[in-house]
Amino acid sequence: MMKQTGPHVYPTSPTALNEVGSLVADLSRDLTVGGDLQSLLERFLISIIAMAGAQAGAVRVLTDDGQSMRLVGQVGLPPPVVLSEQLVDRDCGMCGVAATNDVLGWVDDVRSCARQGSDAYFGLQCRRVLAISLPHGTDVLGVYTLFFERDSQLSPATEGMLRLIGQLLGLTLHNARIERERLRVTVMRERQDMVNEVHDAIAQTLAYVKMRLPLLNEAMLAHDDKRAMKYFSDVKSAVGEVHDNLREVMTYFRTRMDPLGLLHALQGMAKTFSDRNGVALEIRNSAQNLNLTDEQEVQVFHIVQEALANIAKHSMARHAVVAIEKSPQRLEFLIEDDGLGMTEPFVSTIVTTASALEPSRHLGLEIMRGRAQRLGGSIEMERNEGGGTRVRLVVPVRSFPPEAHA
Repeated sequence: MMKQTGPHVYPTSPTALNEVGSLVADLSRDLTVGGDLQSLLERFLISIIAMAGAQAGAVRVLTDDGQSMRLVGQVGLPPPVVLSEQLVDRDCGMCGVAATNDVLGWVDDVRSCARQGSDAYFGLQCRRVLAISLPHGTDVLGVYTLFFERDSQLSPATEGMLRLIGQLLGLTLHNARIERERLRVTVMRERQDMVNEVHDAIAQTLAYVKMRLPLLNEAMLAHDDKRAMKYFSDVKSAVGEVHDNLREVMTYFRTRMDPLGLLHALQGMAKTFSDRNGVALEIRNSAQNLNLTDEQEVQVFHIVQEALANIAKHSMARHAVVAIEKSPQRLEFLIEDDGLGMTEPFVSTIVTTASALEPSRHLGLEIMRGRAQRLGGSIEMERNEGGGTRVRLVVPVRSFPPEAHA
């Protein structure tokens, strides 16, 4: 239902227009540098809610089959409403109309919303709803909705600004879909690289076992217990390495890169790591914008994953930290623990120019070095002065955009 006459009119103040102008500039900049979508939606909703005099806002996108709308961001909605609005039919009221056609439309009778959401909210706390399309080209990708506690009406200038914001956000969502597809392709290529690396390492180890088995057989036939025990120990160690390598592959394939980005993925990894290994893992991030490409994020994620796997297997640590630090030209990822530390033969610097490590004996370190090479960066492993091990990954990045305003 379209807007009626008589409701309270919210004028567009110069301050509000300045805020929206700043938001439009932020949206345009994020379209260029690839800002984090979740943060972008939150900033967008907070600014628009304040400008329009609304009490809450939400963003929905159409699902891949085009039959439903999925909630991807909200500010100010009560938890019961958020729960009921997670997934709604595409033909749900004015929101469905706005998700099908490029329109801006008011919902004056919120009883239909109450049937979908909450009687305690719609009609009591929320009196009117505004739905704005998120178009891109000839398609509509979703809808954003503003919720008002009074029978409010916006000025034509404000409604025009809301339409403009909808178009920019539609472009943002379109770019996010493209990036998601690029990430999927990157992950598939990364998995194939991982399979190739592990195949080579296991092949070398099995070749070593094949050479040792005849020697073990000869020693046993000769009743040479000393030599037999040596060859048996060699074979047992090699089989153990194959087992560890296969476990690494299984861990790799089970842990997927989060589509929402590296920071989101690391936070999720922290909880899983702590629960599985009994090692408290803390993520410390001083860089608001990592400004890494999708491929760089995937490589960094798996380097951190491998470093943490080493902590879980070897360090006997109780606490670990992943710290992210930014300088004008590079990012540093520090992975530290308070465990036993490295034995002397392993204390070395693994940089892009370092001599090759033995793949069959140090597959994890070799894989980390290979990933650092793909990043054009470097990785170092050393003992912490106070105990434990420190892994330092240095990644060159593109020029950083200005920090996001608070």
